[in-house]
Amino acid sequence: MAIYLMYGEETYLLENQVKRIKKEFGEQVLGINYIQIDETNVDTLISNLETPAFGFPKKLIIAKNTGLFKKEKKSASKPKQTKAEGKKSKTENANIPIQEKIANYIEANQKELLETVDLIFIEQEVEKNSLYQVIEKIGTVKEFALLKLPELITNLKKICSAYKVSIDEASAKYLVECSGTNMQDLINEIRKLIEYKGEGGNITKEDIDKLCIKQIQAIIFDLTDNLGKKDIKSALDVLNGLVLNKEPVQKILVTLYNHFKKLYIIKIAEEYHKDVATAMNLKPNQMFLVTKYKTQSKYFEKQELRNILEELVNLDANYKVGLIDLNIGLEAILCRYCSK
Repeated sequence: MAIYLMYGEETYLLENQVKRIKKEFGEQVLGINYIQIDETNVDTLISNLETPAFGFPKKLIIAKNTGLFKKEKKSASKPKQTKAEGKKSKTENANIPIQEKIANYIEANQKELLETVDLIFIEQEVEKNSLYQVIEKIGTVKEFALLKLPELITNLKKICSAYKVSIDEASAKYLVECSGTNMQDLINEIRKLIEYKGEGGNITKEDIDKLCIKQIQAIIFDLTDNLGKKDIKSALDVLNGLVLNKEPVQKILVTLYNHFKKLYIIKIAEEYHKDVATAMNLKPNQMFLVTKYKTQSKYFEKQELRNILEELVNLDANYKVGLIDLNIGLEAILCRYCSK
């Protein structure tokens, strides 16, 4: 039995790995030698491991988002067993978490399953519970974390090169800043750019601005740049653009608050000579944004950032009790800051 546990946020690379395994496996007949398991039928996993793939030498089972790798809850107290009982009671067996039952079954029957089953678990995040530990011991555990900036740039340049289109390092970095670090999102955007430029073309920052969908965080960077330069018209244009694109105003408020909170944290970290990246609690694949955050923090005094954060908190509270419209409140905060 080949057994895999694949998890992480980089779904594009994860799914590509699964596709390769399925291709190598060969013909798949759903319900016979190809079984799909999720949280709705996870209790059938053991019976599917036990059932032969009629007419086929091997069975492929893909168990996706099953909930099996969440933290195990403590089971209820088990009734004490007398020496005379000899075997575990049905009550005791019922109290064993399903993760542990599956882990015990796989470990006890790994030799028998070796020639008959390929089992793939796919999850977004995992706890290192009993099932994880068994797979780690007898199979393969692989995390697909979001790629860091140099890896993303390399992949983007390779894709462009395959279509005889060029993109320089600065433009590739700008695309990541605009569209985020998810490889599938980036591939969707780079395909548009490749089609637009055509063979022999060169992708520029202007092309990215013209064609690509910016994530809300990238747009908040633009808004903050305008706010820092006291350019109220451009700041309001950015805000209204988000609203016109049907971005929920509550989400805009939360994203704006988190952005200014990071700028405020930078001020505190620098004041006390602490590492800025550590203080901001950035993920490894977000480290390339440190310089951009630090540059923006220079637009503001520490007290200004604190005041903006307090105004955003008050706006949220007043909106929740029906005292103010969120969009009007955000515009008022921006105008107040730019008038100072």
